[in-house]
Amino acid sequence: MGSSDSFFEKVYQVVRQIPYGKVTSYGAIAQFLGAKKSARMVGWAMNASHQHNDIPAHRVVNRNGLLTGKHHFEGTNLMQQLLENEGALIKNNQILNFSELFWDPSINL
Repeated sequence: MGSSDSFFEKVYQVVRQIPYGKVTSYGAIAQFLGAKKSARMVGWAMNASHQHNDIPAHRVVNRNGLLTGKHHFEGTNLMQQLLENEGALIKNNQILNFSELFWDPSINL
């Protein structure tokens, strides 16, 4: 197992903890893992996470609440639908109530 595999696994451990109805950002996860410049690697981990059924990747968005990973979900609007089912208000691929739903792993874990 390479170092990126173990980093991805650490990312998945954090993402599994995001509560229903909450979202976090790639950068918040990277910072929590002590790799604050690795937000892009967190994104790669999310892109690779779709082979795991227990990772709620739809709850990870960019720092502005944009659904930047939506192209990695099957179906055009699956990520948006999953988030809306959990109470997110979304317009133009952006979560309008992002600050209200934001979950910070460094405070909550």
